[in-house]
Amino acid sequence: MRSQTTRPYWPVPLLLILASCGREATPTQPSPARSFLEGSWAGTVTIQREGQAPTSGPATWTFVVVPGTNQQTFNVTIQSQHAWLPITTTVTSAITPSNQPPARVSTQGSYASPRGCTGSLLSVGNAEARSIEADFSGVDCPSPDGSTFTGRVSLTKSGG
Repeated sequence: MRSQTTRPYWPVPLLLILASCGREATPTQPSPARSFLEGSWAGTVTIQREGQAPTSGPATWTFVVVPGTNQQTFNVTIQSQHAWLPITTTVTSAITPSNQPPARVSTQGSYASPRGCTGSLLSVGNAEARSIEADFSGVDCPSPDGSTFTGRVSLTKSGG
């Protein structure tokens, strides 16, 4: 009778492991593209207060996507150099119906008023790939001239 020898099969798994060493992992899905709204937008804010003529000043809005929101919600830093509303504040913005232009854009939040109170602002309008046109309104500190304001914001995408 002949005895059978068993051959060890450990070299095959070891070769498979070694063959995969040094390879970069392949992504399972593509990286999300940047939102068209992300980045800096510069333009003009026009404000009208009751009994006053409209006045304009430069403004910059910088949009940063809030993670996990399908690129539809943003933290927005508004820098206004308007003579009556010289502020820098961070507020929230959202776009609908999707994260692609054209989209409806709604922005709201509060700011530290140069008149010593906390004011609130609201802006609703349209965002295209390179421009935003929106209403701009808010409530500021009570004053003899009134505490509400209305107006417009017109912005163009800065850079690429």
